[in-house]
Amino acid sequence: MTTALIWAGAALAITGMLSLALLKGWRGWLDLRRYEIAADRSAPEALDPTPGVRIEMADLKERLRRLEAIAQGVDL
Repeated sequence: MTTALIWAGAALAITGMLSLALLKGWRGWLDLRRYEIAADRSAPEALDPTPGVRIEMADLKERLRRLEAIAQGVDL
């Protein structure tokens, strides 16, 4: 009789520990998905260039155009 109660108690304890571990993993996965969704929503704002970045990009394009002209032997 006591052996049966010990086995039943152990099975119940193991089931409870596994349930808690799975619940913690599920909540962690949900938090990760929430973080990914929040990052996706803020991504377009992060890609919007500021005026300083646009000026620097225009300068780099001009320098590239000059280097290509020099490589082709064309004087600007």
